[in-house]
Amino acid sequence: MAAIAGRACVTVVLLLCVLGGQALDLLMGTTTPGMRCRCASYPNVTLCSWPEPPHHPPTHYVATYSERHSQSVTKHCHLIQPGSSSSDVISASSSSSDRLWHCHMPSLKLLTDYIINVTAVYSGSSSFHLSSFMLEDIVKPDPPVDVTVSPRDSKRLLVQWSPPPTWAHLDIFPLKYQIKYQRESRGIPRSYNLGPIESNWVVLKLKPGAYLFQVCAKELLNLGECSDWSSPVKITIPRTK
Repeated sequence: MAAIAGRACVTVVLLLCVLGGQALDLLMGTTTPGMRCRCASYPNVTLCSWPEPPHHPPTHYVATYSERHSQSVTKHCHLIQPGSSSSDVISASSSSSDRLWHCHMPSLKLLTDYIINVTAVYSGSSSFHLSSFMLEDIVKPDPPVDVTVSPRDSKRLLVQWSPPPTWAHLDIFPLKYQIKYQRESRGIPRSYNLGPIESNWVVLKLKPGAYLFQVCAKELLNLGECSDWSSPVKITIPRTK
């Protein structure tokens, strides 16, 4: 058994040395499908998450990570189990109904490729999943909160919101925002992008009718992707007599 494990380890190392990122692509999706890595508070809160198999869950997981070009230094993830209080908070913004495991990796370096290795241990066997990422590519803030829409006058609306509370270093890594709005019944979604010097409010001039508003947040320099949209807020602009 040990000899087989040793040969498997050598094979993985050879694949990584010869094929690099292509080897990771070959290995991904064969053992721990559905893994996704995300940085919700740049640059210090990074999580890789994956669903627990519903029918034959492993007895436990072992998750480690390292810099791709310095794999001699391997660190263990802080694993967060499904159903724990920390997991409930982390999964609150996720639309997935799966029971998710989370690997927390603090204080990662910028402009550095990382490899994460998740091993699922079963009774009498194990399987692993390798994935790679760069911190700047997986930035995705949580959605803005406290979104409100109020009439400024008979034709204009004031849209306000607060930054996601999980984004810890707003003074160092500012966010920018995008507003999406549409008529409630038959409207085509339209968006309004705020510039880097604009704050967390905007005044829009719209025709009478019922509208739905949502806001998403993105890192100022366009790292990663925009957050999920905030919950929709409805307001009606009455017709003037």
